[in-house]
Amino acid sequence: MSTERNPFENLEQQFEHMQRQFEKMIDMWDGEQFGVPQTGATTRRMGVDLADRGDEYVLTADVPGFERYDIDLRFADDTLYITAEYERADREEADEAEETRYLKSERERRTMKRSIRLPESVDEEAVKATYQNGVLTVTLPKAEQTDVDGTQIAIDEREST
Repeated sequence: MSTERNPFENLEQQFEHMQRQFEKMIDMWDGEQFGVPQTGATTRRMGVDLADRGDEYVLTADVPGFERYDIDLRFADDTLYITAEYERADREEADEAEETRYLKSERERRTMKRSIRLPESVDEEAVKATYQNGVLTVTLPKAEQTDVDGTQIAIDEREST
C-alpha cells in the first residue's frame, strides 16, 4: 500500500462535491417551468460507496430499476465508468409477446451515469462485478506496486573532451 499522499486529493474532493451539487440542482430543476420541454428522459443520481480493503477496492452503487444488461461498466485510466440506461423500446418486444395494453406509461427512458477515479492503480484483468436487487458491487484488486514505473533507460558514459 502506498504511503505517499496524493497531491491532487483535495482538488478531486472539491470536484466530487461540485458534481454532487450540480446533480442535486438538475434533480430539483423543473425544465417546463422555464419553457424547456421534457424529452421523456430522466437522469437520476447514482449513490456510491468506495471501500479500501487493503489489497482491493470495493465499490457499491445503487442502480435500482435496471436489469443487469442495462448497465455498461468500463474501466480506463484508473477511472471506473458506470452507465445505466433503460429505454422503453427495449421492453416493447416483450410486452407485445404478452399482449400488454398500457393505461398509463411514463417510463420511456432513464439514464444514470457516474465516474469514479481510484486513488491507486488496479489490476484491470482481475476486476469483477455482480448485480443483485438494484445494487452493483465491483471488486477492484489493487495492482502490485513497483518501486518505479516506466521503462529503464541506459546511461552511456560521456567521453571527456
